[in-house]
Amino acid sequence: MSMSNPFEGKEIWFGVGSQDLYGEEALRQLAEQSTEIVDALNSTGRIPVKLVLKPTLKSSDGVREFMTEASSDPACIGVIAWMHTFSPAKMWIRGLGALRKPLLQLNTQHHVEIPWDTIDMDFMNLNQSAHGDREFGYIVTRLGIPRKIVVGHYTDPEVADRIGTWARACAGWDASNTMKVMRWGDNMRNVAVTEGDKTEAERVFGASINTWAVNELVSYVDKVKDDQVKALIEDYKAKYDVAPKLLDERYDSLFTAAKEEAGMVNMMNDYGTTAGVDNFEDLGTLSQLPGVGPQRFPSEYGWGFSAEGDWKTAVLVRIASVMGFGLDGGASLMEDYSYNFVPGHEKIMGSHMLEVSPSVGTIARPSLEIHPLGIGGKADPVRLVFTVAPREDAVVVSMADVRERFRLLMNVVDVVEPDGSLEKLPCARGLWVPRPGLKASAECWLRAGGSHHTCMTTSIGREAWEDFARIAGVELAVIDEDTMPRGFERDLQISEMYHRLDNRH
Repeated sequence: MSMSNPFEGKEIWFGVGSQDLYGEEALRQLAEQSTEIVDALNSTGRIPVKLVLKPTLKSSDGVREFMTEASSDPACIGVIAWMHTFSPAKMWIRGLGALRKPLLQLNTQHHVEIPWDTIDMDFMNLNQSAHGDREFGYIVTRLGIPRKIVVGHYTDPEVADRIGTWARACAGWDASNTMKVMRWGDNMRNVAVTEGDKTEAERVFGASINTWAVNELVSYVDKVKDDQVKALIEDYKAKYDVAPKLLDERYDSLFTAAKEEAGMVNMMNDYGTTAGVDNFEDLGTLSQLPGVGPQRFPSEYGWGFSAEGDWKTAVLVRIASVMGFGLDGGASLMEDYSYNFVPGHEKIMGSHMLEVSPSVGTIARPSLEIHPLGIGGKADPVRLVFTVAPREDAVVVSMADVRERFRLLMNVVDVVEPDGSLEKLPCARGLWVPRPGLKASAECWLRAGGSHHTCMTTSIGREAWEDFARIAGVELAVIDEDTMPRGFERDLQISEMYHRLDNRH
C-alpha cells in the first residue's frame, strides 16, 4: 500500500514571449536558448512536474490559443510565462483572460553575466528579458491576475526550488478541484467551527463534499473478506510495534479495527473519494470508533482525514498530502490540546483522540495499542501511539468560514521533543514551539478565529501554502517569527476590507 504519484502524467507548460519584429535568425536562437533553459530546469530534480516547452508566442492569436489549450488540457496543471525578448503586452490580454490554470512569471535570462567587452545591439535585441518581463508584469498586474513571481538565473538552485514549490501547489490545486470528500454522518453537534458552507467550498476549492449513511459503511465492513483483513494485520506487524495482547487475547479487537479500515478503504475506492470524515456521535452499529485506519489514510493512501465531521480539515490534509508527495514528512489532522506555560519552555501539545497520522514523522516506531475511550459508547478502539519527531519550520493550517468567505490561517512552528515521557497518554501527540512565541501566537490565532482542528504539515512549509492560497484566491493569514499582535490585528482589518471589495473570486 502506498500513495499513487499525484505528479505522474502532469505537466507545467512553459510559454516564451517574443514577437515577429526580430527576424528568423533571432527567433531561432531564442528557441534554442529556451530549450536549453527548460531542459536544465527539468534536469535539476527539484521540480516534481515535467516542464513542457511550447512554441514561441509571437501574436495575440498564438497567446490565446496557448492559454485556451492549457486551460482545457487536464494534464496541464500550471503555466510558466517568460519573456525572452520584448513581447508587447496588449497581445497577451485575450490569452490571459482565457487562462484558468495557475500562472508563474519567471524573470530570468539566458546569460549570467553581461559580456562587457563584446556586447552589441544584436546581443541586446536578443537578450532583453529584463525589458520584456516588465512589460508582461504590467499587464498581468493591470488585469488583476494572481501569479507567483520567481526572479533569478535559471541555473540558481533557488530558482528551481521555488518553481518546484509552486508546482507542488499547482498539484495541490489540481487535487482540490478533483476531490470528493466522503462524510460518514454529520458534524459533531453544537460545534461551530466545523460547520461550513459546502456549496461555497466547492465553488472556491473545487472539492465536492457529501454525506453517506453510516449504515452503508457498516454494510461495506460486513462484506470485507478475511484475507483482506489478515493482509492489513500483516502490514501492521511490519510497520508498527503491535501490543502482544492484540495478537493474543485481544486479537478480535485488532481484527475488527483492520476490518473497519478495509471497509472504509473499499467504500472510498468505489466512490472515487480522496478524503474522509467520521463522527464519534454517529457510528451506527460499528463496534469501534475507527482509529488505526483513519490514522493511515494520509500515510498509506495519500488521503485526507479529519474527525467530528470536520470536512474542512480533511480537505486540507488531502491537499497537503499531494503537495508534499515524495518529501520527508507528511500531513495530519492535529488539535491544540494543552499549553506548557513554564517560563522559557512555553509550548503547545497537539493530539486527538485517535486520528493523528504517523505520516508527519515519529521519534520512534509507532506502537499499535488498545485502550478504553470514554467517548462514543463503543468498544475499546485500536490506535497508533507515537510522538511526532522534531522538525523546524513545520506549519499548522486551519480553514474557517468568516461569514461570506473562507480564511486560511497558518502558524509556523518548530516541533520539539516533550519534556517528559508521556507514558500514560495513550494516543498520538506532538509538541511544538509556535512562532513568535506561545502568548503572541495564541493571541493572534484567537484574533483570527482559527480552528482548534488544524492540518499539520512537516513536508512542506509556508511557501507552498502561500502559493496555494494565491492560486485559490483565498485569504491566508500568517503567524511567524515576525508577527506582533497589534500589527496582526491591523493586517486582519486591512485584509477583511480587501477581500470584501475584491469581486474577482
